[in-house]
Amino acid sequence: MGRAFEVRKNAMAKTAAAKTKVNSKYGKEIYVVAKNGGADPDTNLSLRRLIDKAKKDQVPAHVIEKAIEKAAGGAGEDYSPARYEGYGPGNCMVIVDCLTDNPNRTIKDVRLPFTKTDSKIGSPGCVAHMFDHFAILGFAGDDDEAVLEALMMADVDVTDVEVEDGQVSVFAPHTEYFKAKTALIEAFEGINFDVDEITWVPQTHVEITGEDDLANFEKFINMLEDCDDVQNVYHNAIVKN
Repeated sequence: MGRAFEVRKNAMAKTAAAKTKVNSKYGKEIYVVAKNGGADPDTNLSLRRLIDKAKKDQVPAHVIEKAIEKAAGGAGEDYSPARYEGYGPGNCMVIVDCLTDNPNRTIKDVRLPFTKTDSKIGSPGCVAHMFDHFAILGFAGDDDEAVLEALMMADVDVTDVEVEDGQVSVFAPHTEYFKAKTALIEAFEGINFDVDEITWVPQTHVEITGEDDLANFEKFINMLEDCDDVQNVYHNAIVKN
């Protein structure tokens, strides 16, 4: 099967936090993006993307508004991004993205799942080079040539366009996200994006099959998602039960 299928079904491998924590994670990220880039989504395109994503994930409007108001008021915590990389159960590759106001606490919290599952946290860049940092836009369709032409006419540096099972998937460097999305909206009236992500996509995959590795992998992911500072987890594991 093609890469588009793998991304939709497995390869995005971005684990969502438990629903009870989704709102707080979005609130934190919206706050940071609004504080750093301005509270107006019309001028802060990163904020606009994040708001659209939060709405799609059914984050209540009051959570979004409160985070933006907090950022506009200049109050609140001083969060900074932190990224950790390593090798999880079954020797899968893992990227953990965090927002933290206490790096010492965060590294301890992130290191624990690695320690408890016989995994290994590594140095910065140890696995990121085996992932592509892509903007991915997916929508219903079957004409990849028309999509590619529209993107090229808009001078978008597109990496790939794939069609599978009535779904078009556009892959572009993450820096081309807004340019690519704008080009598609202008070229195809009424377009509705089923996939609208900036994400890390693994270049290779590892199957997790052994009973011990499967149990450790589930424990590993659950422990990471329980960390308050963890925003997103990306990995190249394909779980085989």
